[in-house]
Amino acid sequence: MATLILTAVGTYVGGPIGGSIGAIVGQQVDAAVFGGGSREGPRLRELSVTTSSYGQPMPRHFGRMRVAGSVIWSTELIESTSKVGGGKGKPSTKTYSYSASFAVALSSTPIDRIGRIWADGNLLRGAGGDLKVEGTLRTYLGTGDGAVDPLIAADRGSQAPAFRDCAYVVFEDLQLNDFGNRIPALNFELFAPDDDTISIGQLVPQSINKSGEVVLKNARGFSDEGGALASSLSAIDRVFPLSCVTTADGLNFTSTTALPPSVPVLPEQLSARDSADAEERHKQRGEATGREPLALRYYDEGRDYQPGVQRALGLRPEGRETVVDLPAAMTAEGARQLANSNAHRSRWLNEQVVWKIGELDPQIGPGSVVRLPDTSGYWFIKSWEWFDRGIELSLERYAPELGAVVPSDSGTANIPLDLQAPPTLISAFEVPPVNTSNPATPTIYAAASAVNNGWRGASLFVEQGSTLNPIESASSQRAVLGALANPIDGSACTLFEPAAFLDIALAADDLAFDSTDATGLAMGENRLLVGDEIVQFLSAELLGGNVWRLSGLLRGRAGTEQAAAQGHQSGVLAVLVDDRLTALNTDEVPSAAGTRIAAIGRGDEEAVFADLQNAGLSLRPPSPVHAKLDVATDDSWQLCWTRRARGQWSWSDGSEVPLVEEQEVYTVSYGPPEAPLRSWTVSEPQFNLTPTDKADLLAEFGPESLWVRQLGTYGQSRPLSLASIT
Repeated sequence: MATLILTAVGTYVGGPIGGSIGAIVGQQVDAAVFGGGSREGPRLRELSVTTSSYGQPMPRHFGRMRVAGSVIWSTELIESTSKVGGGKGKPSTKTYSYSASFAVALSSTPIDRIGRIWADGNLLRGAGGDLKVEGTLRTYLGTGDGAVDPLIAADRGSQAPAFRDCAYVVFEDLQLNDFGNRIPALNFELFAPDDDTISIGQLVPQSINKSGEVVLKNARGFSDEGGALASSLSAIDRVFPLSCVTTADGLNFTSTTALPPSVPVLPEQLSARDSADAEERHKQRGEATGREPLALRYYDEGRDYQPGVQRALGLRPEGRETVVDLPAAMTAEGARQLANSNAHRSRWLNEQVVWKIGELDPQIGPGSVVRLPDTSGYWFIKSWEWFDRGIELSLERYAPELGAVVPSDSGTANIPLDLQAPPTLISAFEVPPVNTSNPATPTIYAAASAVNNGWRGASLFVEQGSTLNPIESASSQRAVLGALANPIDGSACTLFEPAAFLDIALAADDLAFDSTDATGLAMGENRLLVGDEIVQFLSAELLGGNVWRLSGLLRGRAGTEQAAAQGHQSGVLAVLVDDRLTALNTDEVPSAAGTRIAAIGRGDEEAVFADLQNAGLSLRPPSPVHAKLDVATDDSWQLCWTRRARGQWSWSDGSEVPLVEEQEVYTVSYGPPEAPLRSWTVSEPQFNLTPTDKADLLAEFGPESLWVRQLGTYGQSRPLSLASIT
């Protein structure tokens, strides 16, 4: 604010030069009032993506981390085509899919295994090791004796590199349909051989063995992206205070916060005058300044290793706080504990003394923790200086252990679900045709589903002898299917039944039904296949778990009233007939009893089979209705009925429905419908029976019933009872 005001005033008074002077003064005022803030440490990557650039450093990763990697080898995209649909009266669609094979370098240090893999932010590989799309993954751990990948060797020949001492993965024929037919932006979860602790000895292999005992508390992973190692150690020192001493054996790192098992006591200091002079010299050098509390940025495991921030509890420093970027993987609780520990130490670090002594134990030096005679607490030796009259030790108060850990959380994050591909649930059936279907083509569907949303579709096959011939690819949308939870009684199918209901146990808890209204029912919504009956329902209510109650029923739809009259037992298949079903090509799938459909998805160890149900239902004419008996004065019977047509379920006023079949023919039979005693064939929806005919039937066969069936082009309808002769 002061910058804007003083710039304007300076410009008004002194022109451009005055404006520049005002801006400089204003910036100083703003810095004094608001604080400038600071950012320390290697910058964390917000959304790192896979690259393929020459000259980029190969990072070192320790513990568990999420990394992007670099593409080091790739093939061209491979195009595949498949035909969907087709057959009699149906157009076919040719679809194109693409796959690619490529290798991604991950780390210049060995790893133990690969965990999850993200592609464009979505899970490509789950924690269980399952790929969510088609393809093959091979992992090379970065050892010095790794073999050449066979796919790279086939592509590059004798010039194929083995990429030894480099951890990398190879994807073979990875399907790219879900990623816009391109190699997606990939991230990998890496686990090093020791994925629970990170030590200075791992980060600085040139240090002596004791440095391996300095563990970065609460850090479960660390990334060194390259560049000067001092930059990474500086960021570590701000969070995990370190002491580095050069010895004859190499660099010796110690933690200034870890209390050793035994703490020596320093000898009495020399004269107070010498110590006072030494303290004054140290103050002039500016060594008595403490550390401010900081805000810690880190990779949060609870957020899939996305950057998170934790701040210490307590008073904030004036101005903007110091933010330290630490490329380490932590939990939210661990990061909060480190931030609080840093703030706790900063309250003690201002207490410093200079202790001048005449002699010193050779085992004591900078980095050692000591005690002062007749003084409580512990002190850390920051530095020493040798004089002809003694040794000056610069001591800093050792902060006592922090109390209980304050709970924390990672905040809300949009974490993709990690669902393993479940086995495929498959059902195949015929349903009555609709108005727009070809009457010469059976209406056959496959309903494929699964118990959770990790299912990504399946390939469908028809069994022919001992072979499976591919036919279609099932929709990746799961069909709504289940089974009757309770038996339902038969229905006359004459009126809407508002109080009637049926209970369906769906295959998964996340599958659901939707309610509709009277207009929706009239338009054909909410059609449910129960056995071989089509039911429409008005309302859907979740009873609990995966059980739904469907109420307000229209039974026996599309000519299935005879199945409705018989009712259904519990356990009968129930499938919602909607666009989530897969229409099968009847040129490849015969409408016959014994036809079997197989499905193979990513979660299926072997093919899953389903028998075709209701074979022939879509080609069978619906049963005639509205049987009527007229008795003439001479006791002759005139039997008549009303025909119906396949797929013609809307009946316009003032017009007859189309015949659909090649000719209008009926069979009238006397006796059992399946084994009639006598039959007659008529071409009109009526049949006459004289008294003599009735007497002859009684005399020859006894009392029986008269039935009628419509003969269609591909089959005959179910029988309709006309009358009984007694």
